[in-house]
Parts: sequence; structure tokens; C-alpha cells
Amino acid sequence: MAPTPPARDVAIVAFAQSDHRRRTDELSEVELLMPVLHQVLDATGLKTSDIGFTCSGSSDYLAGRAFSFTMALDGVGAWPPIAESHVEMDGAWALYEAWVKILTGEADTALVYGYGKSSPGELRDVLTRQLDPYYVAPLWPDSVALAALQAQSLIDAGVTDEPALAAIATRSRDAATANSHAQVAGSRPQGEYLVRPLRTGDCPPVGDGAAAVILAAGDRARELCERPAWIRGMDHRIEAHSLGVRDLTDSPSARLAAERAGAFQRPVDTAELHAPFTSQEVVLRKALKLGDDVTVNPSGGALAANPVMAAGLIRLGEAAARIHRGESDRALAHATSGPCLQQNLVAVLEGES
Repeated sequence: MAPTPPARDVAIVAFAQSDHRRRTDELSEVELLMPVLHQVLDATGLKTSDIGFTCSGSSDYLAGRAFSFTMALDGVGAWPPIAESHVEMDGAWALYEAWVKILTGEADTALVYGYGKSSPGELRDVLTRQLDPYYVAPLWPDSVALAALQAQSLIDAGVTDEPALAAIATRSRDAATANSHAQVAGSRPQGEYLVRPLRTGDCPPVGDGAAAVILAAGDRARELCERPAWIRGMDHRIEAHSLGVRDLTDSPSARLAAERAGAFQRPVDTAELHAPFTSQEVVLRKALKLGDDVTVNPSGGALAANPVMAAGLIRLGEAAARIHRGESDRALAHATSGPCLQQNLVAVLEGES
């Protein structure tokens, strides 16, 4: 069954992100976020009072305190009062909520942001809190160990090998040399094994960062942006919590999300994939039916900068920015959450000719 076209035309009209760094000890979450919010608003000439809806994505587990997102609202401003919501997810899911809000006609513009500071704690340990609390979490398998299980499954199935994974890392970080916001850029040795078969180069950098986008509907989008990135479809799906009942060499949830978003109706020229590990790009390329003619992660992707709770939103923003600049006509953007690509969001963006 073909996906139903959106009820309204909604576009990403502006995108901004921080310079992603290993540590930002001198900055609070608000101080990390405020320059990004100012930049994205300045790009459109909008003020906070012009925004119909505000939605954010972050994680209290990173901050180490409950309802930490309420402090970040200081970066938006306490006055005038705003219509606001928050998701305990990557900012890509906040964008989905804002998109739905605009589709319903309850707003014409939306500000979406995501942020995360991974540096204060041990990220590999923090992410174990995503796991099944009865059977898996008590064993404390960290995010790299689980990604290594997925990588080894791919190698055992003959889908890839370590040199192919190294080539993905090299391509991504070479592409990141053109990205002034990247945390890691340029070719470098793959390094030692973290968890076999994954080496340091197969894994994302740990760091702090933030990103924001502005959405607008119809003619309002055309007023705010010379070439809006129209969201032609967006969908997200989730797979079983238990890793033991999943085929780690495939991602049916990503495939279904792409199908429902309309990604397979016509070819895309660009894909920004949220693949924090090289092995995950292998899985996503297959699930999303991306051929060699598609430019994948021209920004460097999550292997160049992976601020937790913002990296997925950055994929949508980077894809939109290429459309804004006229470097892409039809792009696919992907975000993920959970171990081994458990949850996947796919959006299809187009520019007007």
C-alpha cells in the first residue's frame, strides 16, 4: 500500500549545530544550547514569539537529574509563554512530534532542538539503561559490546569484513574534513580493538553537542527560506526489545519506516544515516536499498560527531542543508535509538526545482 501524502506541505527552513567537542566542562547545557538557538532563529529572522510550537529531545540519564530539560528552556526564553513539549529521545523524534503538530494545523512554525553532554559520565555504562531490565541490563553489556555482536554477525554471514568496515570509517572521516563542526575528521589508523571485531576507528567519538532546526508550513516556509527542504514523508518503527529474537544482520524496522515515508517511490541522491558504528552502515544500506550512486554521509555522519540525543536530528539537518544549498534534490535522513538499530526513523526531503 502506497503511503498517504502529508495533509500539509511542511519544510525544514533552517538548521544550526554546535562545534562538537570531547568535553565542554566549562559550559552548562543551557550555555551549550543558546548559541545554536540564536543562530537558527537568526537564519530566518524569526523571534521566539513568532514560533508556534517548541519541542526538544534530551536524556535525563546523561544529565544525571530528573526533568533536566526544563533547565534548557532558559535557552529558549521565559517570556512570552510558549507551547512546548519534550521527548526523552533524540531530537529527531522531537522533530517528528513538531511535524505532526504542524500537519494538524495547530501551528505553522516550530522550533526543534536536541542536545547532550556525554562527557560527565561513562557513556557506555549509561546506555545500558536502555536494555531489557530483567534479562540483559543486569549483565551490563555496553553499547560497544552489543555493536560488536552485530558486526560479528555480519562477518559470520559473509556480508562484510574488517577491511570493508575500515573503508567506511576512512570515507566518513575524510568527508568530515569539509565539516567545520565535526569532532573527528581526516584519515587515521583504525587503532586497537575495543571489542573484537570493532576497532577504535569503527566506533563513534564520545562528545558534547547540540542542534536545532526550524519547520514551517506552505508559503510561510517559502518566505523564510529560498529553497526549503520539504518533508515528503516521515515514519518511525521499533523492533523487539530482546536481541535474541532479532536478526542483527538486517533492520526490518528501518525498511518499513522507509517504505511508509515513501523512500522507495523514487531514487534519492543523498542519504544521511545515523550509523554510530561502521557495521551499522552496512545494515542500513541494505535495508534502505541504497546503491553506490547515492552519496552517503557527506557530512561525515555519526563517525565524525555523535552527540547523544542530537546526532539523529543532525542527520535531518545536514540533509536539509544540502537541499538548501542546491547540492541535493531528494535526500533520505535516518535516525536511530537503542541497541543494534532497535528504533529507526526515516524522513524523505525534497527541494523544489
